[in-house]
Amino acid sequence: MDSLIESLLAYGWWVGALFIVLGFVALVKGADWLVDGASAIAKRSGISDLIIGLTVVAFGTSMPEFVVNMVSVAEGTTDLAITNILGSNIINTFVILGLTALVYPIASQKRSRDFDIPLSIIAGVLVFAFVVIHMPFGEQEQGIGRMGGIVLLLFFSYFLYNTFRHAKDHPDEMQSEETQMIEEMSTRRAICLILVGFVGLVVGGELIVKSAVDIATRCGVSEAIIGLTVVALGTSLPELATSVIAATKKNCDIALGNVIGSNIFNVFFVLGCSAVVRPLPAYEGIIIDAWMAALGSMLVWLFVKTNHEREIKRWGGAILLLIYAGYLTYRLMTL
Repeated sequence: MDSLIESLLAYGWWVGALFIVLGFVALVKGADWLVDGASAIAKRSGISDLIIGLTVVAFGTSMPEFVVNMVSVAEGTTDLAITNILGSNIINTFVILGLTALVYPIASQKRSRDFDIPLSIIAGVLVFAFVVIHMPFGEQEQGIGRMGGIVLLLFFSYFLYNTFRHAKDHPDEMQSEETQMIEEMSTRRAICLILVGFVGLVVGGELIVKSAVDIATRCGVSEAIIGLTVVALGTSLPELATSVIAATKKNCDIALGNVIGSNIFNVFFVLGCSAVVRPLPAYEGIIIDAWMAALGSMLVWLFVKTNHEREIKRWGGAILLLIYAGYLTYRLMTL
């Protein structure tokens, strides 16, 4: 498949653009089918909706980022692997939460304020620290090495442990619309969905990574810029759709939980796995990207802590969008 994609990309940049669109469609639909099939099998096996939501559904929403990163590190395009995560987290916080807050103020739950948001701040600060401090944990170059990846995965293990413990003590808080709408289906159909979804994820990831590298080469821009913009936006589509729907239903606490949870998964799990598979060296501009990823969570925590309603108000959403516009303008001007 690699040689076929590369031969087709030779026809021009428009083929790469088309492949990226097709890749995102395959990636998003593949993740949906994989989650639907796995959830149905788990349901038929007697596993509770709560556990399904905390495992299958939660991991499924981060599948687009995970697959793109695994393909990227396998291909040696490590810049794309880091910027996919940093860019996704930046877009999740500044763009998705910003737009959602403009539609309707975003409420927050106590657990989000006291645990999830602070943990997402730690995630951003850790990435920033790995990048800024040379030779952390004995690594030989600036960036996120295998030891850094292990540290991230240890934090992810703590996040899972705390989440399961909280779910056991407060089961009503952890229910989600996705688990309440798990479709009953035959085992054969569920397995078919899992297989088709897996193929969609792999094919989508291959199309996106190879096309992104091809477009970056043709346009004379770095893989990092393509990763921060096109690839990051595409892999954030599930969070964007979920948050906009939640906003129209005036159920924005779900939007905040989805975005913050996705950011935590992206850094601790996806970036951690990526760094363990292949060390991720720093690229030009990574410091400001890592700082922006950390700043987003800090601002969200500040917004929900400074008013009695514990909400991200419309003015907070406007600030998030303005900061992102300034950041993106600066990054594009410094190419």
